[in-house]
Amino acid sequence: MPELSFPSLCRLQPRPSGVTVDESFLTEDKSTQNRKLLQKRRTLELPAALLSHCQAPVLGRTGKLPTQGAPPAGPGHRFHPGTKAAAHQREKIRALEPLKAKLVTVNEDCNERILAMRAEEKHEISLLKKEKMNLLKLIDKKNEEKISLQSEVTKLRKNLAGEYLHYLSERDARKILIADLNELRYQREDMSLAQSPGIWGEDPVKLTLALKMTRQDLTRTQMELNTMKANFGDVVPRRDFEMQEKTNKDLQEQLDTLRASYEEVRKEHEILMQLHMSTLKERDQFFSELQEIQRTSTPRPDWTKCKDVVAGGPERWQMLAEGKNSDQLVDMLLEEIGSGLLREKDFFPGLGYGEAIPAFLRFDGLVENKKPSKKDVVNLLKDAWKERLAEEQKETFPDFFFNFLEHRFGPSDAMAWAYTIFENIKIFHSNEVMSQFYAVLMGKRSENVYVTQKETVAQLLKEMTNADSQNEGLLTMEQFNTVLKSTFPLKTEEQIQELMEAGGWHPSSSNADLLNYRSLFMEDEEGQSEPFVQKLWEQYMDEKDGYLQELKQELGIELHEEVTLPKLRGGLMTIDPSLDKQTVNTYMSQAFQLPESEMPEEGDEKEEAMVEIFQTALERLQVIDIRRVGPREPEPAS
Repeated sequence: MPELSFPSLCRLQPRPSGVTVDESFLTEDKSTQNRKLLQKRRTLELPAALLSHCQAPVLGRTGKLPTQGAPPAGPGHRFHPGTKAAAHQREKIRALEPLKAKLVTVNEDCNERILAMRAEEKHEISLLKKEKMNLLKLIDKKNEEKISLQSEVTKLRKNLAGEYLHYLSERDARKILIADLNELRYQREDMSLAQSPGIWGEDPVKLTLALKMTRQDLTRTQMELNTMKANFGDVVPRRDFEMQEKTNKDLQEQLDTLRASYEEVRKEHEILMQLHMSTLKERDQFFSELQEIQRTSTPRPDWTKCKDVVAGGPERWQMLAEGKNSDQLVDMLLEEIGSGLLREKDFFPGLGYGEAIPAFLRFDGLVENKKPSKKDVVNLLKDAWKERLAEEQKETFPDFFFNFLEHRFGPSDAMAWAYTIFENIKIFHSNEVMSQFYAVLMGKRSENVYVTQKETVAQLLKEMTNADSQNEGLLTMEQFNTVLKSTFPLKTEEQIQELMEAGGWHPSSSNADLLNYRSLFMEDEEGQSEPFVQKLWEQYMDEKDGYLQELKQELGIELHEEVTLPKLRGGLMTIDPSLDKQTVNTYMSQAFQLPESEMPEEGDEKEEAMVEIFQTALERLQVIDIRRVGPREPEPAS
């Protein structure tokens, strides 16, 4: 049986309804995009229809396969005529087997073409979408340009209409002006003719010439009038101008006054807001402190129980406890207990010769307790300070102290007096002379602090004496306040108020009240100063702490971090610009423990290599006399 081709096979089989075979996919027409996509979809329907149609089984007349109902082959069976037809059908099926393989190949080829066409269609769709978006953007841009042009055209039309109306009004005004001028000219001519009845008897040439000259004068006058109107048409009369100028000046003065008042009120409002915020912070801080105190505080002790224990009885305890808080009372009670134990001791054990032992206490063995009174110790320390201040060649303070004792009591008793005085000044912290001498002796405070404080008190007494013109030892409260402000220009009003209260001022005092200023600098037999001098010392210590705290905030580093010499110097110059170079070098020498002669110059590379722990540097600066020299420059307003 001859082999059937693909087109002939498809013509032999009946086509299902709705299937369109389009063989133009090999040479498709590229006329339009829509027609191309439609043709591709129609082409995709062909392979599946052909495959399903060609794979249909060949049926017999009975509707069954050719082999159905055939008798089994064998010698015992007869061959019926239907057997030949079945054999023919089997041969036909074997002949169609190659066509089936070809159909499978065509099916695969068609599937590949379908996938390729779908991919190409997706790509074309994406390109068309992008082109659509670009065209939409272009349309929006054109629409915006159109709207702007339309608005501009509308604006130009309005301007043109306004200019045209202005031109019409000017034209009408000009015509009216010309008509008025002509009418005035004619009236003048008529009046001149009416006033001169005999003019008709004169020479016509002369009249013509006069008329010509008159017209020329009229023309010139009209030109001058037009020029004046053109130049001074918008000019305001001087009287109106002066009135408006005066009104404007008055309004400007009122505006300046209101602006000044507003600025003053605004500044006051800012100050009040800052004060309000600081008050709120203080309130919150005090509230938190109150809660902490309520949580951690213990019941207040009954200090009246100590009056029967302290030597001297209730009278002495009442005198000692007057005006002191609980912390001060505890210190006083410890001093009383310590002084009692100290009087019971006859000997002190020697501390040995270790490096940690001060030089004036290096001794091994028992040392006699000289048991001096508190007054004797204070007088001895005052004598030591006087000799120290009169000394020309300075030695270390511990060596000076021991040499002073050797010179005063002899080499044999010097060590005993050194231990005795040391134990006494270590116990009596409330005594100013002892506590300051102990701090200097142990290196916790520089002796310059004591010297400077004494010089400050002496200078203040000198200023008050100069203000006392009658030399009566009396000053008015106003003079007292003036002397304090001139002597301490950097102190705040609050600090001056505290000093005045410590000196005896109270709210009911007037400026004319007299003050015995010499009594402010008196000392008792134990070296205790008056409250005024004590308040000076307290303010000095508070100012020093505030100065170092301000330096810490300016540098903005933690206490455990390292600080370089240039950074520390720069922080000091920022918070206190009035510092001179010598004072800054003294501070740096103390902070980095270097002699001033070995300090590197400013800008030297060695400065960056000099570092110290910030807390250590602050502790060293706390020892010396460090204070503010001048006011800090105000920061620029934001």
